[in-house]
Amino acid sequence: MSEDNNPFIGAYGDPLAHTPAIDRLAADGLLFENAFSTAPVCAPSRFSILTGMAAQSCGPAHNMRARARLPKSIGGFPEHLRRAGYYCINNAKTDYNCDVDPARIWDESSSSAHWKNRPAGAPFFAVFNHEITHESQVFRTTPGRVTPDRVRVPAYLPDTPEVRGDIASYYNLMEAMDGRIAARLAELDAAGLSQDTIVFYYSDNGGVLPRSKRYCYDEGLRCALIVRIPSKWAHLAPAPSGSRISESVTFLDLAPTVLALAGLPRPDHFQGRPLLASAPAVKPRYAFGGRDRMDERYDMVRTVTDGRFRYIRNYAPHRPWAQHEAYEWQAAGYQAWERARLAGTLNAAQSRFWGEKPAEEFYDLAADRDQIDNLIGAANHQGRIRAMRRALDAHLVATHDAGFIPEGSPLEGYAESRAPGAYPLRRVMALAELAIRRDPAHLAVFQTGLDDANEAMRFWAAQGLLMLGARSAPARARLKRTLTLDPSAQVRIVAAEALAWVDVPDEPVAALAGLCAGHSDPRVRLQALNALTFIGEAARPALPAIQACAASTDEYLRNAGRYLTLTLAGRYRPEAKVYGSAPL
Repeated sequence: MSEDNNPFIGAYGDPLAHTPAIDRLAADGLLFENAFSTAPVCAPSRFSILTGMAAQSCGPAHNMRARARLPKSIGGFPEHLRRAGYYCINNAKTDYNCDVDPARIWDESSSSAHWKNRPAGAPFFAVFNHEITHESQVFRTTPGRVTPDRVRVPAYLPDTPEVRGDIASYYNLMEAMDGRIAARLAELDAAGLSQDTIVFYYSDNGGVLPRSKRYCYDEGLRCALIVRIPSKWAHLAPAPSGSRISESVTFLDLAPTVLALAGLPRPDHFQGRPLLASAPAVKPRYAFGGRDRMDERYDMVRTVTDGRFRYIRNYAPHRPWAQHEAYEWQAAGYQAWERARLAGTLNAAQSRFWGEKPAEEFYDLAADRDQIDNLIGAANHQGRIRAMRRALDAHLVATHDAGFIPEGSPLEGYAESRAPGAYPLRRVMALAELAIRRDPAHLAVFQTGLDDANEAMRFWAAQGLLMLGARSAPARARLKRTLTLDPSAQVRIVAAEALAWVDVPDEPVAALAGLCAGHSDPRVRLQALNALTFIGEAARPALPAIQACAASTDEYLRNAGRYLTLTLAGRYRPEAKVYGSAPL
């Protein structure tokens, strides 16, 4: 496994890539042309890889750096291999976004773990994680074979030296990573095991260039997946060596594939299907993905692709794509993009990232590789769009998607969300669908929803009013009552932000400041801090609470607090050192 990279790989047709080891692996194996992570960031994606289950099925695993409670009946798929006699190692990253104990999964999980340490004659399953392409490596220049003048700049990015420098560095990091893959393959050769070992190569999520990692476009979700199967095991492959497989697959398919290769039964909770060793009766057409809280910023996006077309549903259209996230903003490319925006030099395609989102997006990936021409209203695509909408809705229900539950709610756990009557998912989905349409005709529905007995319903009723902005003024009195009386802090936070747009902001800002400073759950505090961020100058009376967050030991509270402190002081600049704890 390599980290944070799209298939900037020669075997995938990239003319600038220099990846001879991976290219050879593809020539001797199977290349999956349309492979996707389930999330555009590591931890939720790794949860899915480990469990064979979408992170949204076990809240809050869909949020970045959360700690879901994994039921003991589920566990990680290597446990099945260990019980079957395999020696299982992980070298070395875990980042599973849940409370699973690595010692329960692996015989060894460390930087020294290796299949060479197995008992004599034992079969093995080994994961080697290569961090050389991780996002952090793009924060500095990596010179090499590819120079900035040679790269292609996507249409949504400004053509600046910083953007070109990040892209060139990415290519050079990919070449260095390819050398690490070559070394691992050479170890198998030296031990005489290459003809006995099935090798998978893949990345954990998409790339790290601006608008890739963390975003539900192809750049955030499209990954490499190559499998080399020795000739003695050729009967386990669905096609001859050197074949390219075009069907859409996701990393939910990895766990069932490995267990099928080992001849082990498929656990009931698996949501993918084997890609090798057995042929499914019906090949799925679609690959699904999603985005939820990314670091300190809240969002909710769900998407589906068949490899040629991508449909995206934005459940927070009132938020821009470009919510400032301190970690990713360390990249020179993001800073240059924002400077160009502030200077007014961006064109329409480059500016869109900084505005509010539409409720839905639809792209023809063959005609529009950069996904800038939203075809959601195109008459000739309506049949396909309807089919993908239905497929996405069915997927949300089938996976029991917990993303509609506010983080920190007592409803969000695996068992808690499945208690009879606890989480009326179809009702919540219907209300959220109305909310993202931002139509004042639904105002009465949202007001009525504020009286619902279920917290998730009230949360989305409040979201519907928030998304209407000033047009929710007729609900002012009802929002005030919710702000005062609702037992859910998360619902009160949304009501306060909605009320700040239609009334004198003193009361909602005071309520947000109180929650921001005093709530026991740091993620509830973070939700309040985000609400303060988006009401702009009106948040100034809450500055003491904001500054307290900026001094927090919680990384995300600290980053969000530092950003808002700088913004209210008029001292924010794109290159500001928001990430970290150095004095502002």
